[in-house]
Amino acid sequence: MEPTTLQITWFILLFVLLIGYAILDGFDLGVGMLHLTGKTDSERRLGLQAIGPVWDGNEVWLLTGGGALFAAFPFVYATVFSAMYLALVLVLLALIGRAVAIEFRSKEESPIWRNTWDVIFFLGSALPSLLFGVAFGNILRGLPLDQVNGQLQFTGGFFGLLNPFSVVCGVMSVLLFLQHGAIYLALKSDGPQQERSRKLAMAFYLLGVVVYAVLTAIAMVSYEHLFRASLGRPLYWLFLLIVIAGMLSLPVLVYSRRFGRAMIASSAMIAGMMALAAQSLFPRLVPSTVALSRSLTVMNSSSTQYTLGIMLTVALIGMPIVLLYTFFIYRVFKGKTIVHTHGY
Repeated sequence: MEPTTLQITWFILLFVLLIGYAILDGFDLGVGMLHLTGKTDSERRLGLQAIGPVWDGNEVWLLTGGGALFAAFPFVYATVFSAMYLALVLVLLALIGRAVAIEFRSKEESPIWRNTWDVIFFLGSALPSLLFGVAFGNILRGLPLDQVNGQLQFTGGFFGLLNPFSVVCGVMSVLLFLQHGAIYLALKSDGPQQERSRKLAMAFYLLGVVVYAVLTAIAMVSYEHLFRASLGRPLYWLFLLIVIAGMLSLPVLVYSRRFGRAMIASSAMIAGMMALAAQSLFPRLVPSTVALSRSLTVMNSSSTQYTLGIMLTVALIGMPIVLLYTFFIYRVFKGKTIVHTHGY
């Protein structure tokens, strides 16, 4: 059975939403993980005020992606959320703590008060960054899916999700977001903080390249299903070219202090890597480690054609509004961040 046009369209749209989230929320999660590197209260507040106008809008992409998964591929939603229930609860708690820390941190001048919220902000940024990568790694390698009462169901346990490949994916996710956040901080700051952020961006970039090479080697040896059909697809080589272009240009741009363009290069790396993963999965959404024939695909896990059609109409109306809003906000708040005492 071949996938329909609507099923393919929603597969693409789902990953567009996830890529948008990784790029946009990725840098403010990175800023959160770098928060404790601020030497003074003013430096820490600069990071908070740099992401202040945009962080909550960035998380809309995660909510929209989750909603799209639920509506377009409900069987995948049910399976993945059931398999990773504990991890998703931890992510939810971390994001709640992070949001509260951003709002409450500067309400009192007490060092104990601020340091406590600083740690919560760090943990609320680091934990999702790691767990998102671990979850994505498990999707790529596959989950133990088997027929139970005539339906494909997850038959594994929580600790089986903490396998070497997925943990390395989590480390890769953390390094990418740290790199992304460090470049954003360099873009928004001046002086010693900018220089420190520049050096951190380079360090995380170099570590990330090494980890990505290790990750690719593990995938090629252990998970052939990710490469079996990919090498013959033109999109594979296009996305690989985007990743390589981002990797080659980023250190040059960071070294020459062209941080705006470096953000584009970093975004290209993230988008290219996720797009490579998406086309490697297609037409599967969740491979089965029991037998690939028992995988969840765009064909056997999607909603009806009528539902997909209605959703596409709504998406064609809603997504341009979200894009215009995002462009407008970033346009208004471009430039260096000036720390205000009445801000975060």
